[in-house]
Amino acid sequence: CSAIDACQTSNGGCSAKAECRRTTPGNRACVCNAGYTGDGIVCIEINPCLENNGGCDKNAECTQTGPNQAVCNCLKGYSGDGKRCTYISLCSQNNGGCSEFAICNDTELTERTCTCKPNYIGDGFNCRGNIFQELLRNSNTSKFYFHLQALSIKDITGPGSFTVFVPRTDILNSDPRVKDWISKGVMAQILRYHIVGCASLLYNDLTRITNITSLHGDLIHISYSQNSLILNDKAEIILSDAVGTNGVIHVIDQILVP
Repeated sequence: CSAIDACQTSNGGCSAKAECRRTTPGNRACVCNAGYTGDGIVCIEINPCLENNGGCDKNAECTQTGPNQAVCNCLKGYSGDGKRCTYISLCSQNNGGCSEFAICNDTELTERTCTCKPNYIGDGFNCRGNIFQELLRNSNTSKFYFHLQALSIKDITGPGSFTVFVPRTDILNSDPRVKDWISKGVMAQILRYHIVGCASLLYNDLTRITNITSLHGDLIHISYSQNSLILNDKAEIILSDAVGTNGVIHVIDQILVP
């Protein structure tokens, strides 16, 4: 007589996901394979994500990849290996895309607000200070700023309102009269002739008036024709409506002379 191997046929009646183990002649035990659970006759794949989120961080998603196997991926707005996920502050890098003159505040996942700092105006992404500060930030107007600084002209640092007609930087650099005005001590008068006090006049406002008085005291004549604004019949406004907290800047293509 020979012992009957109960596992020899059809895996001994065990599940295909189980191991049939001979015990005594004619008997066997069914043991589910690793990654499966059950009585050996029926074996069910273990999903580790169903218990304790598969060992993943609470801010991670557990995804089953096989029997009792899973991967952890941090949710949107978090970074890490999935076992540990850390909240990503949008404001921690590059000020969250806000202006350098704005305050970035995290509000919720993948969201933030940008608010201009005190003494600045704008939408948080583009914040503007007073027009004296704004002159320096634009290459078209920075030369005018340096001339004001050199002569300690601080009129437009006040509360305003002001309207400033700024000759473009290359015009101020190339006009030979500038050196003569500086040597003769009249450059301050020239600069003040480009500034209008007590009014913040946008381009559309200027189309409705014909004369305005500068800080120098002389009038600036304004004419509007063929969709262009011309000052003193010579200088055209080529860039307009750069608004600051205390006024507005317009760039012109010639120097105004009182």
